[in-house]
Amino acid sequence: MTVTSLANVRSAEQKLASIQELRQQVHRMQGTATSQPLPTLPALSGLVQLRTGASYAVSTPGLAMLAMAGPSAAGSWSAVIGMPDFGLEAAAELGVDLDRTVLVPEPGEAWLEVTAALADVLGVVVLRVPTARSGFRPVSQHQAARLAPRIRQHDAVLISVGDWPRAEARLSIRDSQWTGIGRGHGRLTGRRARVIAELATGQVREAHLLLPGDDHQVRVVDTPDRTPELYAVRAG
Repeated sequence: MTVTSLANVRSAEQKLASIQELRQQVHRMQGTATSQPLPTLPALSGLVQLRTGASYAVSTPGLAMLAMAGPSAAGSWSAVIGMPDFGLEAAAELGVDLDRTVLVPEPGEAWLEVTAALADVLGVVVLRVPTARSGFRPVSQHQAARLAPRIRQHDAVLISVGDWPRAEARLSIRDSQWTGIGRGHGRLTGRRARVIAELATGQVREAHLLLPGDDHQVRVVDTPDRTPELYAVRAG
């Protein structure tokens, strides 16, 4: 290959890269950015694969921490909105980088605007919408639709503690067992939970997880242990 032909190849490659970059920018402006996979904790990977531009619903703050831990540990900036009781120590143990986490405990009536603004600049937004008991109505289809283009355009991901219209997946704990109690006494050392993932495709997945185990690590177990050392409880 001559020097001239090599230069032509390089010029063509540069033009192709520029075209691809321009195409991605147009997709973002139109709210149709290509969805990309996000780092997901191994314990959750069999249930759901987080992707940019999508929304997810979880039933508990603990599941929200699990979902945000993968992207956060990989370097993504995160926001936690509407959760004044968010457990920072527990989140850090799961892998959440607190130095890259923005907390907005009480967004009030401006929760939608706050969420939209943070989705513009941060990779992961965890939201608990104020409930009717606080004088607010549950999130509506219209409110979710207003946020969806912002999330797609900026390659963010929304994790809602509570239901969310048109979520890509809904994670919930159906039942759980605590370890370490013994015969009516002792110290709680771990929790085994049956986690259900209901995907937007209609598929339902299930896994038994340690949340976390004695070593503070979340991992999958084949079946929950049924020894007398466990105390079964119904998930709230």
